[in-house]
Amino acid sequence: MEPMDLLDPDEIARIERENAGGLPASAILEIFRPRGVRLSEATFRKYVQAGLLPRSRRVGRKGKHQGSLGLYPVEAVRRINVIKRMMAEGHTLEDIKKSFVFHRNHIDQVERDLGGLLDGLQGELGERAFGGEHRRSLEAELATLRQRAQDLVRDVARLGSAVTAREDESMSSQ
Repeated sequence: MEPMDLLDPDEIARIERENAGGLPASAILEIFRPRGVRLSEATFRKYVQAGLLPRSRRVGRKGKHQGSLGLYPVEAVRRINVIKRMMAEGHTLEDIKKSFVFHRNHIDQVERDLGGLLDGLQGELGERAFGGEHRRSLEAELATLRQRAQDLVRDVARLGSAVTAREDESMSSQ
């Protein structure tokens, strides 16, 4: 097996800062290619289909007949780094699907979906002609829901981490 040089936390943080809007699959593959990390487009898609990586969203390109581009949330880079590290440690894809990596992917998706839903409601609220008191009441309810959504995501992540840590501990004792 050829040696591979995985990303360190500072590199991952820089990539996430510089690409907050997402990356196409080809750009993600290019991040890992010079490091000796074997990752083909087929493997990338396999990880997406297995629920280990987030799905892309279509973003239209500027210009007539330019079509659209699939952008993956930038946390896919962090997730691939973890998957490759776990595989180098001898874990199988099935092991990884039972780990927190799999659950974290779903938790991130729920967080994005809730954020998008609440942002949409915020936009609707801004466009509608509600009376002062009714508007304030709806804004307060929306703020409460945002906090509850953050709390829910945090609590689910904490629970997922606790549940999968037990699985990881039992795997390491085998």
